[in-house]
Amino acid sequence: MNLFTKPKSEEDKLIEGCIAGKRDMQRLLYDLYSKKMMAVCLRYAPTNFEAEDIMQEAFVKVFSNLQNFKKDCPLEFWIRKIMVNTALKHLRSKQLLTVSHENEEVTNLPSDGVNLSGYSLNELMGMIQSLAPRYRMVFNLYAIEGYNHKEIGEMLGISEGTSKSQYSRARAILQSMLTRQEKPFQEHVIIG
Repeated sequence: MNLFTKPKSEEDKLIEGCIAGKRDMQRLLYDLYSKKMMAVCLRYAPTNFEAEDIMQEAFVKVFSNLQNFKKDCPLEFWIRKIMVNTALKHLRSKQLLTVSHENEEVTNLPSDGVNLSGYSLNELMGMIQSLAPRYRMVFNLYAIEGYNHKEIGEMLGISEGTSKSQYSRARAILQSMLTRQEKPFQEHVIIG
């Protein structure tokens, strides 16, 4: 090794091993990220079975395209993006992602926050999962994945305004669910 060569990180070695087709390295990468990525897939898929299918298909894409991974972003972010894109493609192919293009008027949106205390993550995720697919996709992409409405519009083939209105509608529906099920005598945690 010369003085100008930077030592390889564990992640670099893992990526190189996967590209070389080493099964133990591929298994290690899968084990490192599969639980987090399953959670991503579950947010988009209507059933656990479909989430598993999406994740498997996405990991095939990860391994097939790992040689194209650029180190300008974290590996986990790159894998997550593949998971989200695979989920959206799956839902489009099943015609589960039918996004309304009309601008919907959102009424009765509570102006103050909603109490989230007393709810488990599973309860909250169940509420999100119960949204209509078009609302769930936009809500997940914006509130959880961190995409902006312009990016969401491009991903889903809708306008930025439609993305905003669908997010607002999803948020209103969730706030309504939370208000109806609010648990008394709990410390208040606010979503804005």
